[in-house]
Amino acid sequence: MRLADLDVIVTAPPAPGWGGRYWSLVKVTTDTGITGWGECYASAVGPSAMDAVIRDVFARHMEGEHPENVERMFRRAYSAGFTQRPDPTVMGAFSGLEIACWDILGKDRGRPVWALIGGRMNERVRAYTYLYPRPGHDMTAFWTSPEMAAESAVALVEEGYTAVKFDPAGPYTMRGGHQPAMSDISQSVAFCRAIREAVGDRADLLFGTHGQFTTDGAIRLGQALEAYAPLWFEEPIPPDNLLEFQEVARAVRIPVATGERLTTKAEFAALLRTGGARILQPALGRAGGIWEAKKIAAIAEVFNAQMAPHLYAGPVEWAANIHLAVSIPNLLVAETIDTPFHRDLIRGAIAVEDGFVPAPEAPGLGIEVDEALARAHPYTGGQLHLEMQEAPCNYRDGNVFLGGAPPELP
Repeated sequence: MRLADLDVIVTAPPAPGWGGRYWSLVKVTTDTGITGWGECYASAVGPSAMDAVIRDVFARHMEGEHPENVERMFRRAYSAGFTQRPDPTVMGAFSGLEIACWDILGKDRGRPVWALIGGRMNERVRAYTYLYPRPGHDMTAFWTSPEMAAESAVALVEEGYTAVKFDPAGPYTMRGGHQPAMSDISQSVAFCRAIREAVGDRADLLFGTHGQFTTDGAIRLGQALEAYAPLWFEEPIPPDNLLEFQEVARAVRIPVATGERLTTKAEFAALLRTGGARILQPALGRAGGIWEAKKIAAIAEVFNAQMAPHLYAGPVEWAANIHLAVSIPNLLVAETIDTPFHRDLIRGAIAVEDGFVPAPEAPGLGIEVDEALARAHPYTGGQLHLEMQEAPCNYRDGNVFLGGAPPELP
């Protein structure tokens, strides 16, 4: 059996774009006719350029190989161009293709992917979700309303979720770290207070940021939130300076979580060595794929750290996350985006049940991709999967960050 054919499908979820503006799905077929699906979570170049990168990685490093040889193919891609270092775009392309290899292997052997990477450790996977607007909520006002956030949290807890995430402290700018506006700190405290009062101890609060603060700014914000005992303080500073994470971790009594923008065990291991984080959030469509994420989990175990696979993408990456989560002992929780489009794209094969995702039992990733639906929603815009704004932090009028993938940037 050899990897023989590749197709790339760029699918755009309906507005407001939960999971990003588009998802790069890959369909890999062997010379024996087995098809595997993967998803590439890399967004630094546009979808047409990413299509070319994916096809180049496949043709250069994978075509003609047996899908079992993921280690060999990884080393080729990792070392390509005489680099031998993490490259988020190349590794994003490889990650989706590698996920497809595991889907193929599982289907060939009639076993779910988790059975091929160590077996079933967990019967079900604890899930968390962002707070999204509920019916009747104003889609714009929601993101600055502690009251609406609390209502959303209560509804999700009643559905069975035991952890909810929110990120009220903007903005996310290309300028890198900044000091938070005092109004952003106050709003963040108000969100934590309202949600904690609404759900009590029935759910963990996951405070999200996206690397937007300076080290000192993150410490100021984190210390203001300590009274509400969030389970984590997510990516409080830019991911390009791993040493600074330890300063935040030492100063704030909230566990630091990070990893959605990191790739390969090299970056995660460096973070663990410094004590900068004890909750790791790899995005499997960027971090190197399922096998590399399994290695990251093993390294984390040595440091008494836990895994919380990240998801701001489509349901194919979600499926990969779940198989990893089923197989590892140091699982904390896994992110989910449970929209009708996510469910329909994989024909409801994976779903959240009372706040947990049962271990899939079908071969491979355990999903059936609705290819016609994927092709019926092509991405035709010119923006990236997600983008940071150019305008700096607004210290006078406050900052608003709209969830999803709004069509126009502020």
